[in-house]
Amino acid sequence: MPSRRTVLAATAGLTAALSLSGTAHADDRRLRALISRMTVEEKVGQLFVTRVYGHSATDPDPADADANLAELGVRTAAELVERYHVGGVVYFGWAHNTRDPYQIAELSNGIQRASLRRPRGLPVLISTDQEHGIVARVGAPATLLPGAMAMGAGGSRADARTLGRIAGRELRAMGIRQDYAPVADVNVDPANPVIGVRSFGAGPEAVAAMVDAEIRGYRSAGVAATAKHFPGHGDTAVDSHHGFPVITHSREVWEELDAVPFRAAIAAGVDSIMTAHLLMPALDDSGDPATLSRPVVTGLLREHLGYDGVVVTDALDMAGVRTEYGDDRVPVLALGAGVDQLLNPPKLDLAWNAVLTAVRAGELTEARLDESVLRILRLKRRLGLFSEPYVSRAGVRRTVGTRAHLAAADRIAERTTTLLVNEGPLLPLSPRTHGRLLVVGADPASPTGTTGPPVTVLAAALVELGFTATALSTGTAPSAATIDRAVAEAGEADAVVAATYDVTADSPQRTLVERLLATGRPTIALAIRNPHDVAQLPSVRAYLASYSWTDVELRAAARVIAGVVPPLGKLPVPVPRADDPAQMLYPIGHGLTY
Repeated sequence: MPSRRTVLAATAGLTAALSLSGTAHADDRRLRALISRMTVEEKVGQLFVTRVYGHSATDPDPADADANLAELGVRTAAELVERYHVGGVVYFGWAHNTRDPYQIAELSNGIQRASLRRPRGLPVLISTDQEHGIVARVGAPATLLPGAMAMGAGGSRADARTLGRIAGRELRAMGIRQDYAPVADVNVDPANPVIGVRSFGAGPEAVAAMVDAEIRGYRSAGVAATAKHFPGHGDTAVDSHHGFPVITHSREVWEELDAVPFRAAIAAGVDSIMTAHLLMPALDDSGDPATLSRPVVTGLLREHLGYDGVVVTDALDMAGVRTEYGDDRVPVLALGAGVDQLLNPPKLDLAWNAVLTAVRAGELTEARLDESVLRILRLKRRLGLFSEPYVSRAGVRRTVGTRAHLAAADRIAERTTTLLVNEGPLLPLSPRTHGRLLVVGADPASPTGTTGPPVTVLAAALVELGFTATALSTGTAPSAATIDRAVAEAGEADAVVAATYDVTADSPQRTLVERLLATGRPTIALAIRNPHDVAQLPSVRAYLASYSWTDVELRAAARVIAGVVPPLGKLPVPVPRADDPAQMLYPIGHGLTY
């Protein structure tokens, strides 16, 4: 690994000055001097944040090298930064970037080495989506914490700040300095297919409080948080990964609902804000998605809300931003709208050259590039990348997945489990009276590939608490034969625990639970994603919500079922009746305890 002296020399001494404390004005002067020495190609490169396949910057597996060659025109991450001078790299599990913490740290170091050894080389801002809950790219043995809606159910700003601090410290130890979290969307549509439990809830002030706290936690750890998805993605039934959402909020509704958490994020000093690939005609009736809208990005975010930090697009390979314009026009229009970072274009070579051509043709001025490059370099300076671009194995060992962090995650999760129904009361269960349990239900894939399966994890957690528990995975769409088997095995149990996942009116999961109830065995249901499952199963006498199916949330639910800890969570979203959505079944704030 190059020494600190080598790193400083690689940027012609400018980073030496930037690594010293000084006034913001003096730092900007030094950064502008650095920008003045950059070529147009280097400036264009700083604007791009791209994927790259492989666990190593120089020696990826052959299949990953081939994927890089096919999609990026290079074989390795080192070649990527050499050719395109990219300012950022985003890690994904599917790109094989996140096998384990030590590997992630070495990949990060390899990317930094490749960039800093270049003439005028600059440190790379490495990012990922580590929201926790159902969206996480880095898995165990790193600490995995409850997702946003669970945190909203807990309602503790202190816990949200702790989450940001723990998550930030671990990411930083692995060389990741920018996290695309927290979600600042107010989820007012129960059918929202893309946000849902990724949101803190349906109340703008409550969401704002959690956004503020989590951002402050990340900032204290030296990691850039990213509030997303501006101007607000919480009221849509269309997933912008696959379509083009249109949100019909008036300007007044936007101010009172969607804008509130983003105002809080800006007040908390958020380092970056991510745009959404959606249309809100009341904010801009041109038909362009917010990512490409100057009235939204510059007019609203920069001028109306007063934000001068880094603006990053949502991924440019998503359908929501590609419906109207080609992949060569999208990055140019995004920069024209006022964004700074261009995230994961589908064809990097095409996008990079399109921006370069736009500058040479005068569509984009070099001064416009300089504005964004300055914001990006300011952020790198604040994150310490000029002075400390590398990480160490010792730092990973001291920080990632520590006993203290894991214990904190368990304590936080215990305060999020929500008891929605408890007739009798049926809960808590005791090993003395209900010692033999059957645990059935859905086993959705692990968000990180390192946790679960949920039914097995839940059964194991109950065994640790003194029960005898049998796990039977019945899936999200159990067959008649599977349902018959579950009913037969329920006859040998004292009680049944059923994990439900996004139950609909015609879901076979309803049939499963109703058949189990008909056996007469006490049946407890646990909604492991959307709490709205409870509306589809009104006959269940005891229903809980964990808001996700990762291990930490399932263990917490097991402790609540066993009465080791009381249920403390409160619904952060309303649950309407399934047969009459205009009628409220459970309001925001509902939650039982014992």
